[in-house]
Amino acid sequence: MNIKSVVQGEYAVSRDEDGRLTTILGSCIAACIYDVDARVGGMNHFLLPEGQEGVAGNVKYGAYLMELLVNDLLKSGAQKSQMQASLYGGSKMNPALGDVGDRNIMFARDYLKNEGIAIADEDVGGALARRITMHPTNGKVDV
Repeated sequence: MNIKSVVQGEYAVSRDEDGRLTTILGSCIAACIYDVDARVGGMNHFLLPEGQEGVAGNVKYGAYLMELLVNDLLKSGAQKSQMQASLYGGSKMNPALGDVGDRNIMFARDYLKNEGIAIADEDVGGALARRITMHPTNGKVDV
């Protein structure tokens, strides 16, 4: 089995039948997106929804990482009409940090809705961290 750890600010796409993508989340979000017909999937791990106006391409932001993930899936043979997503994370780990997790959840849901990508599953919110492992070729995620 080939395991790739996707840390904060990264994304990965795979067609490896024996491959797994894994990460640990608190208030961050991981979007796991796959096309079951093309047997390709990927995961990202973002810290905040968006950066400051005029600052493009910062890898810790969902606005950037969601685009990278979707575009790489398309380059790997996925079709947007066949993509499905699962969302994880968005916990309220530290009350002093405010509603970062909630903002991440809302951003990810809105992004997927605007892109026409269906959400098949989610495990978001709460106050606990999560470790997730994705099977990219079938979209199954173990929490």
